Amino acid sequence: MAGTRILVGEIGRPHGVRGLVKLRSFTADPAAIAGYGPLTDEAGVRHFGITLLAEGLARVEGIADRDAAARLTGTLLYAERDRLPPPDEEEYYLADLIGLRAETEAGEGLGAIRAVEDHGAGAFLVLEGPPERLVPFTRAAVPVVDLAGGRVVVVLPDEVVVPPTAEDAA
Repeated sequence: MAGTRILVGEIGRPHGVRGLVKLRSFTADPAAIAGYGPLTDEAGVRHFGITLLAEGLARVEGIADRDAAARLTGTLLYAERDRLPPPDEEEYYLADLIGLRAETEAGEGLGAIRAVEDHGAGAFLVLEGPPERLVPFTRAAVPVVDLAGGRVVVVLPDEVVVPPTAEDAA
């Protein structure tokens, strides 16, 4: 996946007055983030050299005071895909899933994966619509991931229907 960038971390709030920042690493080994550089921002325009000082604390090249560090708060950090180690078997970089065809076990097309979202309870695949669908990225719901074939097999969960109650009518 040459040219693909992967989200590997986020710059947090400043620490002290000399430009240090809190750093949240999304890598399996949090210390590895400094070795994947130079890192870029989401747009790929700004480059950041990171030096880890302690777990969760870093120096950003060219940042020497608290005000400059504060302006970086919330900056997402990306690394080139080819700088990262290959994922283990049955593991995937979520960015590699975007664009794959989603289909049922019978081969019925469900659309392509538009995005992968994770809001804390696990990853969800966003399938383009209509209708747009959210599918939990679990082995039960996505038993087959075929990167080489450009597809995933999805077992759609049963639809949940919540009947209206008397309170809803009021």
